[in-house]
Amino acid sequence: MSSFLYRLYARKLEQEVTAGVLPRHVAVILDGNRRFAQERGLASAEAGHRMGAEKIFEFLDWCQDLGIEWVTLWLLSTDNLNRDPKELSALVSIIDEAVNGICDQAPERWPDLSIDSIGAEMDLPDPLRSTLQRVAAMPKHESGMHLQVAVGYGGREEITEAFRRLLRERAEQGDSIDDVIADLTPEMIGKHVWTATSPDPDLIIRTSGEIRLSGFLLWQSVHSEFYFCDPYWPEFRRIDFLRALREFGQRNRRFGR
Repeated sequence: MSSFLYRLYARKLEQEVTAGVLPRHVAVILDGNRRFAQERGLASAEAGHRMGAEKIFEFLDWCQDLGIEWVTLWLLSTDNLNRDPKELSALVSIIDEAVNGICDQAPERWPDLSIDSIGAEMDLPDPLRSTLQRVAAMPKHESGMHLQVAVGYGGREEITEAFRRLLRERAEQGDSIDDVIADLTPEMIGKHVWTATSPDPDLIIRTSGEIRLSGFLLWQSVHSEFYFCDPYWPEFRRIDFLRALREFGQRNRRFGR
């Protein structure tokens, strides 16, 4: 597609999208970096991961331009921690650079950006844990875009930890296990998940052609709309994002009613 036709098509798509219903919260499974590197003949998986990290900055620009309030990006899963040590070391370093880059650029590029992290930080290497502590100290804004970086994240681990927190809290109050069982509600559990302060995602996007969640936001996605697309994350374009938003706007969300 020529650059002129691309811009024309993108403009038309954006007009359709902005005239309809936009999701408040978009979550993305950034998948396909390794396969992208392999199929493009790049020197290593690390090259694919670096290109994927660069795409994050573009994506945040798109979200800000469209007024998306909440964005969650899955950068590293708990399963990823079991990869080959050499590849994992490179991936952790790239994520560390990307997150620090977001923090560095936020004041000028996304001046109202609030950023938090979700995941099992204790399982991460020290440099990355230090970076996430920097994230926690970043200014939080009432308005503007809110970004959650999911690092060392797994849905089962999150729910397990939520129960630990709930049981610990009730034990400290002197309640018995029978008391907890009698009172237990989904709302009580929801107050202890890692994303307790954010709205549930309206739209979850997965790149690379895989059609599964792989444990991403298991608790929060009960009423989410899913969009699966073929492009690998490094080649995900603005028009791919607009197509996802257009399809979201065309769906009838009934929330179980």
